[in-house]
Amino acid sequence: MPDKQTAWYALEDPSAIPSPALLVYPERIALNIDTMIRMAGDPGRLRPHIKTHKTAEIIRMQMDRGISKFKCATIAEAELLGQCGAADVLLAYQPVGPDQKRFLDLQEAYPKTQFAALVDNRKSLSELNAQAGARGTAVRLFLDLNVGMNRTGIIPGQEAEALYAELCGMDAVEPGGLHIYDGHLRDPLLEDRKAACDAAFAPVEEMKEHLEARGLPVPSVIAGGSPSFPVHCQRDGVDLSPGTTLLWDARYGEFFRDMEFLPAAVLLTRVVSHPAPGTWCLDLGHKAIAPEMDFPRVHLMGLEACRQTGQSEEHLVLTCPENSTLQVGQEVYGIPIHVCPTVAKYPRLLTVSEGRVTGSWKVAARDYQLNI
Repeated sequence: MPDKQTAWYALEDPSAIPSPALLVYPERIALNIDTMIRMAGDPGRLRPHIKTHKTAEIIRMQMDRGISKFKCATIAEAELLGQCGAADVLLAYQPVGPDQKRFLDLQEAYPKTQFAALVDNRKSLSELNAQAGARGTAVRLFLDLNVGMNRTGIIPGQEAEALYAELCGMDAVEPGGLHIYDGHLRDPLLEDRKAACDAAFAPVEEMKEHLEARGLPVPSVIAGGSPSFPVHCQRDGVDLSPGTTLLWDARYGEFFRDMEFLPAAVLLTRVVSHPAPGTWCLDLGHKAIAPEMDFPRVHLMGLEACRQTGQSEEHLVLTCPENSTLQVGQEVYGIPIHVCPTVAKYPRLLTVSEGRVTGSWKVAARDYQLNI
């Protein structure tokens, strides 16, 4: 085991903690929140995404530091934010089908929270306008712009400007502004990332100027995720929406060394078998950690000489040097490569302070539906 004096993640006595388990470290989360605010310059510029952690406790930690605007990916996450009393919530997703009704139900259920959603086409825009109008209410919508990720959004330009003008002219729609997610920009060097980010954002700035010249309101521009966060921090008049920054993970820590965030979520796993010379097995299968990445899927502290060579539903197979001192039953700690979908696999996060488990936080928006 690593030296406990230097192993910030190690538990003094893990013997009573079943594995696999996901540990979180509130003191480190607090430092990450402070780093976000310092980089943004003002908590009022931040609209952090909650998809990484999905927990009320972390939402409240941010609210206690003056953050009042949030971003989320599901109606369940939006409802959690409403339950926490968040002032301003963007569902960074385009509601379709029954989710359009659910979104309007959400607004009625939590009137003290100002909700908004995304739209990128006339069909969805018309449907949301009609449903809100039928209720005698209004729906706040941001135009989702595609700046190269090619996942959602409309490409900035004349067609996008026409759609935004149509949005502004609808009786039951309140224009929120423009939304841009540039998660495809992941250059490890900040200067390269900045150049790519600036190039992707230039058409957005031009479009905003065109819209305002026509007298159309653009109340807000929400830009970026965690990789582009340092770049958008330097822009005036842009709201910032990092998410992974709250817990961080091994992939972002390796890629983006310019950012000073701390890993604050650690997996506790155990060796369950030694089936052959040089082969060891942990209880860290697909059900316990995000499996969509290539190997490695977790940075195992103290086992850097081992290779992750196989994984199934309940098992992670390691190939280690013949002189490995691993023993069946031994605890091993690891930082997830991709923390966001890993968190969603656990109903509760165990909180750790000074090497001791102090309690647990429910991953409250883990499911796609709470009450609405």
